Amino acid sequence: MSAKFSIALQNYVNVTGSLKAALESSAAKIYLYSGPVPASADEAIDAGSTLLATIGAGAAHTDALTFEAASSNGVLTKTAAETWAGVVAASGTATFLRLCVGADTGSAAAGAADYRVQDTVGEDASYGLQLTSAALVAGNTQAIDVFQILN
Repeated sequence: MSAKFSIALQNYVNVTGSLKAALESSAAKIYLYSGPVPASADEAIDAGSTLLATIGAGAAHTDALTFEAASSNGVLTKTAAETWAGVVAASGTATFLRLCVGADTGSAAAGAADYRVQDTVGEDASYGLQLTSAALVAGNTQAIDVFQILN
């Protein structure tokens, strides 16, 4: 499955600037959810979905995520030297992620200025984010060592 962009993010990339600039514009974080994958990045998540973990950068996992300065083969890649991780808040199997900018956590329907990327999560290369185990356990730290967005 390929990543899905919110309408606001698509509009920004079409007219204003790069995907990298949009995602680095204001404290981007990744939110890992269990439950059914929404049809679009603009939809509110299903009531049966659970926020499992919030992923940020830095030692305390609270810094904004950043991306490499150069893109290769149309792929935007996480900054290699940066540590992306977060403490798992609830146990469950991660099925999708939302990378959101600013105060947006991706749970409600997207607003006109909400930059979001949505993708699937699983344990093999057919998923947008491949984890060693998609079964997350509360209290554990979940790291993301490789993250790429093909646009």
